[in-house]
Amino acid sequence: MDQREGRTTAARLSLKRKLEAADFEDQNQGGRKLLVIEDGNKDVQLNSAPRSASSTSAQTLPSSSKPRSNCWNYDVFLSFRGEDTRKNFTDHLYSALVQAGIHTFRDDDELRRGENISTELLNAIRGSRISIAVFSKGYASSSWCLDELAEILRSTKTKGQTLLPVFYDVNPSDVRKQTGTFAQAFARHEERFRADMERVQRWRAALTEAADLSGWDLESVANGYESRFIEEIVEEVLLKVNRVRLQVAMHPIGIDSRVEEMKALFNLKTSDVCILGIYGMGGSGKTTLAKALYNQICDEFEGSSCLLNIKEVSGQLNGLVHLQEQLLYDILKIKNVKIHNVEEGIKLIEKRIQSKRVLVILDDVDHLKQLQALVGNCKWFRPGSKVIATTRDEQLLTQLGVHGKYKVTELNHFGVSSTFLLACLQDGPSKRRLSRAFNSCSGVHWRTSFSS
Repeated sequence: MDQREGRTTAARLSLKRKLEAADFEDQNQGGRKLLVIEDGNKDVQLNSAPRSASSTSAQTLPSSSKPRSNCWNYDVFLSFRGEDTRKNFTDHLYSALVQAGIHTFRDDDELRRGENISTELLNAIRGSRISIAVFSKGYASSSWCLDELAEILRSTKTKGQTLLPVFYDVNPSDVRKQTGTFAQAFARHEERFRADMERVQRWRAALTEAADLSGWDLESVANGYESRFIEEIVEEVLLKVNRVRLQVAMHPIGIDSRVEEMKALFNLKTSDVCILGIYGMGGSGKTTLAKALYNQICDEFEGSSCLLNIKEVSGQLNGLVHLQEQLLYDILKIKNVKIHNVEEGIKLIEKRIQSKRVLVILDDVDHLKQLQALVGNCKWFRPGSKVIATTRDEQLLTQLGVHGKYKVTELNHFGVSSTFLLACLQDGPSKRRLSRAFNSCSGVHWRTSFSS
């Protein structure tokens, strides 16, 4: 017996022992389903209790995108300089958010003691889906505010949190470049924290990064009218909090790692307008990956749209026009948009969405005219916008001149087997036992079949 055959036999025996110990007998004496796991010339068989009627009729599919909605303790965390805005703007904003049903954390401790941010605030930041940083003239004077901001930006990278900067009676350029009152504040910080200049540099980097994000400037958004300014902020937060996540897959094997690969390849943080492509053979998972990516990053944009099955829909009567109408509704939330022809739709889209930083997913594209009708060219969009198209035709992406391409390869045999068997075994204990068995024997070439 050579080494390869010995390893395969050992793995097969290991799996058989684990499955025999798993006790998949039907406790209710109901019908059984036979799973046959084949490896070479030998089979391992086991009986599994059938799914209950309730499990087969469930319509809600869990998303693979992370972080998941149930990990958030708050919808919004407010970061602000108390001496500047606690009793006026921030109080009004907080009240408006709460009245809109948005679960908001606001630190009510006016006298903060010590040099370091409290554990309570750290947990509140990390547990909030969205953070709003209210930059005022005295914001940078507070080491607490700056530590909060640094932690918020860390959470945007590690937990998928969204930061919305608000510039209240301060020029965004002063925040970005640390000039004006921000320069004065940092002169004091550099004197006070001369033994910890790394911390000071971290604050500077955080302010620069935050000011580069799309946000609200009181003077430019609402001409200085605070009530209208607050209405706009609350409206945007509601859109993000209530944004529906796309259904991805019941058993998302390997999706998260592939999404991370795409995010790294596409450099989604760049301020450039980018048109990106996902390609691969039919059934390889392009749509699933695009939807998972959408779920992870859509909150980072002012508007978003995911148009599915474009090949099929555009082949129908007025199909492209309907897709144009859907795109405008998704991004602008304008109801009853009526477009009479594709050319009219092109002009309307170009005119209406150029002021927004948007994310658009175009699924199953097979002709250049579809892309031209829906996204035109990069000049249509505000800097930072991203368009991601899925297709079977790599050449189409080349013709479009995309800025990046990701090829979707098929799951390996082990991934297919795992997906199939986990779909068959819906009861928790059985699924957990089988998952452990597969994990112990990963790398062995498995084939699966199923019979009732």
